[in-house]
Amino acid sequence: MKINSTYILSLFLLFTITSCGKFYKLEKSTNWEELYDAANDYYSKEEYNKAIILYDKVLPVIRGSEKAELADFNYAYSHFRTKRYIEAAGYFNTFYQTYNRSPLAEEALFMNAYSLYLDAPDFNLDQKSSRDAVNAIQLFINRFPSSDSYERAMTMIDDLQKRFEEKAYQESLLYLRLTEGLYPGDFYRACIINFQNFAKDYPDSKYNEELGYKLVEVALAYGDRSVFDKKEDRLKDVFKFADQFKVKYPESKYLSSIEPLIKKADAELNAHLKLKKEYEEALAKAKLDQDNTNMPSKEDINTENLPEIINN
Repeated sequence: MKINSTYILSLFLLFTITSCGKFYKLEKSTNWEELYDAANDYYSKEEYNKAIILYDKVLPVIRGSEKAELADFNYAYSHFRTKRYIEAAGYFNTFYQTYNRSPLAEEALFMNAYSLYLDAPDFNLDQKSSRDAVNAIQLFINRFPSSDSYERAMTMIDDLQKRFEEKAYQESLLYLRLTEGLYPGDFYRACIINFQNFAKDYPDSKYNEELGYKLVEVALAYGDRSVFDKKEDRLKDVFKFADQFKVKYPESKYLSSIEPLIKKADAELNAHLKLKKEYEEALAKAKLDQDNTNMPSKEDINTENLPEIINN
């Protein structure tokens, strides 16, 4: 057994040295036909890194020839197989643009989209590359609506849309948490705008019922903390949002929690309107008193100067 193991190890080392020597010679070769055949051979053996190195040498030489199409396609796939998805997406896209009438064009355009999809990050990270992936998938769907890969492409879009939805939901909750800070005013307004935009962007989201309830809750807190001149309108928003919620979710688990919010908003609004009325009455009285104070009495008028006053 020991002899066999040593023998096998020796053969393996000999094979490795021979293979490395062969590849080293190919790297130094200027025979493009030899390089082309070797690159395709390494590709077929799934030695993609070696294939990439040789394709890099031969592709500029064979550009425009009949052999370039297969080499470009394998070159893109070699990057994909080594999980260099951004590079692969670029090469697949270039292939499609260059060989759009090729039998491989449909697959290349799909692989461009699929590579971008695989590179798309989780929902908690920046989603720019995810949006690029959606655009690429949509382009594929528009160009090849009858493709066998159509359903797969639609599944990819659905998955990416769920990431966008989850990110938007988490951002909404972030604004809500920020209202607990020292200066909540601007964040209340941001919450209201964000919750409403979320419902418009994702009308079928499972989060809409929860955010609809929180919209009523935040509107009450915003109105309660508002300056005098804006308090009335903001408190009235509580009733508007509550009515919309009841219509949309007549059997919601949040209905029992909304009623106390409505009662509190009603009490706050009535107290505000009472104070507003008292203020307006006090202001009108003060103005009337001021007018009476400034009005001259008969004793204050100098009759000797009356003609002069009239003439002026």
